[in-house]
Amino acid sequence: MKKLVLSLLLVCFITSSYLLAQDTLPKFSVTNAGNNRIIVGWTSTYDNVRQISIQRSFDSLTGYKSIMTVPDPSTLQNGYVDTKATNDHMFYRLYIMFDKGMYTFSKPKRPFKDTARRTTPVTVIGPDGKIQTAASDSNKLNGVDVGDAVNLINAGDSIGIPGIGISNKPKPPVFTPSLHVYTYKDGNIRINLPEEENKKYAIKFFEENDNMLFELKDIKERTFSIDKAIFLHSGWFKFELYEDGKLKEKHKFFLQKDF
Repeated sequence: MKKLVLSLLLVCFITSSYLLAQDTLPKFSVTNAGNNRIIVGWTSTYDNVRQISIQRSFDSLTGYKSIMTVPDPSTLQNGYVDTKATNDHMFYRLYIMFDKGMYTFSKPKRPFKDTARRTTPVTVIGPDGKIQTAASDSNKLNGVDVGDAVNLINAGDSIGIPGIGISNKPKPPVFTPSLHVYTYKDGNIRINLPEEENKKYAIKFFEENDNMLFELKDIKERTFSIDKAIFLHSGWFKFELYEDGKLKEKHKFFLQKDF
């Protein structure tokens, strides 16, 4: 337990040093801290945000996958340490969902290299319960490897600042939109299919009660939009995406009531 406390305090220190100068949503910061650590951080002034997910991609436009949904999106300052990126120049963006299913994406960013050497002593609680200090640029504090501490965060916790602390609020229900069929910022439905020339795609759309509405067969375009007026009303809708006749994804999306 004491080792766990030490690890959490260590990760808080590592991340908080970067969060103090971070941007305000929808802007955010992405820092390459070295040792295979990419730190994503932001300050939120929104009062109606319901979900924030961090997404990563090799490309600035397509192929994004959610790597973390923060437990408490209302935290003023928040961040995440990514230690599983394939390289240190991938693209990151934030998915931000508000009340009534409205959402937006931040502009994509690549990590910038942090060249400042941090040697400020940091006070931590050691495994023996005693207060100890160590240089903040060390790879180990009292026998606990920085990477091990960071992995605790990757297990599912986000860091909340101000104050050194881990968010322990109950995790709210979260909705992660599809990467292929989703509500775009203009309110219409955006289709973004994989760039596979030899694949055939079809999409079936359903009411929330599973009554089928219509189907798009043998889709030629890989990226296009569907006018929201086709769905006649607002609310949740379901879809099934097929690739070469096989079910690839079954998901849903929300249409805002504005028509």
